[in-house]
Amino acid sequence: MALELRQQLKLSQKLVMTPQLRLAIKLLQMNRLELGDALQAELEQNPGLEEDTSLADLQPQNQQSLSSTEEAPKASEQKEQDHTEQVRMNDSVPETNWDDYANTFDSNVSFSRETPPADAPSQFDFISEKPSLLAYLQWQLAHAELEPEEWETALFIAGNLNRYGFLECDIAEIVAATHCDEDSAEYILETIQDLDPPGIAARDVAESLFLQLERMGKEKSLAAVIVNEHLNLMQTRNYKAISRATGKKRADVVKAIEFITSELTPYPGLPYNNEATNYVVPDVYVRNIDGELVIHLNEDDIPNLKLSSDLQELLQSGEDMEKESKKYIREKLKDAGWFIKSLHQRQTTIFKVMDSILKFQAEFFQHGATHLRPLILRDVAEDIEMHESTISRVTSNKYVHTPLGIYELKYFFSTAIPIRGKEALAAESIRERIRKMIKEEDPYKPLSDNAISKKLDEDDIKLARRTVAKYREQMKILPVKHRRKPR
Repeated sequence: MALELRQQLKLSQKLVMTPQLRLAIKLLQMNRLELGDALQAELEQNPGLEEDTSLADLQPQNQQSLSSTEEAPKASEQKEQDHTEQVRMNDSVPETNWDDYANTFDSNVSFSRETPPADAPSQFDFISEKPSLLAYLQWQLAHAELEPEEWETALFIAGNLNRYGFLECDIAEIVAATHCDEDSAEYILETIQDLDPPGIAARDVAESLFLQLERMGKEKSLAAVIVNEHLNLMQTRNYKAISRATGKKRADVVKAIEFITSELTPYPGLPYNNEATNYVVPDVYVRNIDGELVIHLNEDDIPNLKLSSDLQELLQSGEDMEKESKKYIREKLKDAGWFIKSLHQRQTTIFKVMDSILKFQAEFFQHGATHLRPLILRDVAEDIEMHESTISRVTSNKYVHTPLGIYELKYFFSTAIPIRGKEALAAESIRERIRKMIKEEDPYKPLSDNAISKKLDEDDIKLARRTVAKYREQMKILPVKHRRKPR
């Protein structure tokens, strides 16, 4: 068989992702915080894009804004009046006395020369960063008069505490890492466990609780016995077994457990965890105005963008400009135009999807989660004539502020649960019914998963016990043995 080269024609179809399409998809699937970062980065990197700060563009781009065009002059007058008032306020601000913020000390070692009022803010209230658990322990260890080699061991132990305050290494690892003997490692660990907060540097919850009881002088109490030997029985609220094992009365056991749960903390390091909290910013609002639900896009932090007027004038008047410079300016203006168009398309798509959801889930906004209807992505895609992948990107990490609270757009999509002789309900609606049943149950006789299944069956909702258990676990609700309260 001979090898040879041939030329042939082949006709095929394939999807080509243009840079403009990739940009539109990228903006569409961003959440609110990511969109703000992308806007700021584009404004910094693209000289052809700039923010329009003219008074003519003070009105939001959203056509569904609650303010009409007839009220625009009044809005402008109000903005001008507010600006004038701010200038007057700034002119009347007194000079700051920086001596009030200085760390001044007198011979009596006080924080100021004069005794401040009781409700005056402390100088330490102006610290911008909250001390971490490691920094707090280091500050205490500085007064422990440790030797240099002991200080190294102490820093290693403190650095191996997790966010809950538990030690994530054993004595053997401490000895191997710091080249100290086992007795020194035990001594340094006990030194750290004597620091604040109580229970720090424990290996597990039981040891942490016992260290806190030991700090209170209750190391020989019934609570200490329960923590050390019967913590698993306490978690399942098996008071009878604890009473039999300890030989104490049930009332004493209940009192000791109440003290453990109310006075002790299982995770001593959590109060010093300074992880930043990410707040949810809704992308769209649904407001009830005179009995009518109105959709309003959130464009408060989205600036009005426009093409750079300076670059456009430079391109029109630059007859002697080099060819490469003209090409660069045209590309930047083209990229800026596509960015503005993609941003506008993103907002329009979110509005269309929310409008379709409002059409399908109108009863939810009037009566709550128990009236949530089954809905899938294909229903909304066919309603607004878009692809399911587009609907999936729009509903991911996008939130809506409603009169009932803030929800992710994916919350309104749920599978159908059949009901005998009636219209099917959404799975989220069933979960809400289960949550309401458990909330209204007798705390001394809580409902089991089987009892909840039977109650749902009385409403013609056929749901197996294991399905009820699955929904309960999804809602992070404890099983019946953990919810039962002692009499």
